[in-house]
Amino acid sequence: MTTAPAVGFAAASEPRSASHLGVFGEFMLVGGATLLLLPLAWLLRARVGLDSAEFMVGFVMFHAAHVINDPHFAVTYLLFYRDARQRAFGKALSPAQRARFWFAGLGVPLALGGFIAYALARHSASKLGFVFQAMFFLVGWHYVKQGFGVVTVLSARRGVRFSAGERRAVLAHCISAWLFARANPRDLGRESSSDGVIFNTLPHPPGLDVVTRIAFIASTLGLAFVLLRKWRREGRFPPLVPLAGFLITVWLWTAFSKLDPLLVYVIPALHSIQYLYFVLLLRGNEAKEKSGPPSFQSVRRSLGLLAISAVALGWLLLRGAPELLDSNLVLHDPIDLLGETPYFAAIYSFVNIHHYFMDAVIWRRENPDTRFLTA
Repeated sequence: MTTAPAVGFAAASEPRSASHLGVFGEFMLVGGATLLLLPLAWLLRARVGLDSAEFMVGFVMFHAAHVINDPHFAVTYLLFYRDARQRAFGKALSPAQRARFWFAGLGVPLALGGFIAYALARHSASKLGFVFQAMFFLVGWHYVKQGFGVVTVLSARRGVRFSAGERRAVLAHCISAWLFARANPRDLGRESSSDGVIFNTLPHPPGLDVVTRIAFIASTLGLAFVLLRKWRREGRFPPLVPLAGFLITVWLWTAFSKLDPLLVYVIPALHSIQYLYFVLLLRGNEAKEKSGPPSFQSVRRSLGLLAISAVALGWLLLRGAPELLDSNLVLHDPIDLLGETPYFAAIYSFVNIHHYFMDAVIWRRENPDTRFLTA
């Protein structure tokens, strides 16, 4: 942290970003690309119409998922289960962190996989519907917690720390935005579908939309107060890139994700890129430390192997295995009650939900590996 207070958004603290990527490159990776894509989406919709624009963007993002979305799920498994024996039985982790590892690494997949297997065996769309709704509910939590990591970790890389009270204010805004997004507009219970599986959603209790809206507004005012107080005390706001990445994640990707109908198709990829950037920081800095200066070739080799493994595992989990199961185990004449792709829907929801729980272990401050994020 510099001794002389910086002006505005701590411009003097910006140089310590992502090594060769620079400030602008890092801004694009942690969410800034959204601000470029929004006007492009508006222009595309005006030029070809909404239906054609949705088809074009949906087609591109479906195929882009092979190298963006799917690897972002797969790399979580590679990070989480690496050195699993040592993490589960050794002394590298604290007892509390080791318990979290066991819960997320064994308890969650067994319980979740067992329930999904039971639902598939019973051909129960309603039971699979509970899994899908859990996935939709938790995805907002996952997004805002990642936004919390963006502002805290990238600010720390620039020498700017948050006090315990400031962290609570930021986290309160994250949680209120997540709940606001889930409760608005109010769902009275409706028929919905996920990858061909038709189910009925659970109705929201009366007043939930109003309560979450009030909480979101209150947390926004609280966050603004905390940031202004930080500016008055320290002479600066949090650095621009971390703060912008946080606000884009919480507001544009979560609370107001329906601002543009085309943005919905792109948000998962933008989130995945943001996630993969932090994986790059984590594993890149770890590889640098282990290889010793200036062995950049070994760092590239390590990151390249991780990237290839993530793409391959992502294809297996979310493309190869589901297609194999759906083509061989699903009735087509007569058509299965769960539709034509229930295994894809089930595996996709399993991977999503398990991903959220594994992340809650990987990126905790108690995990010794997170020290590489600020190295």
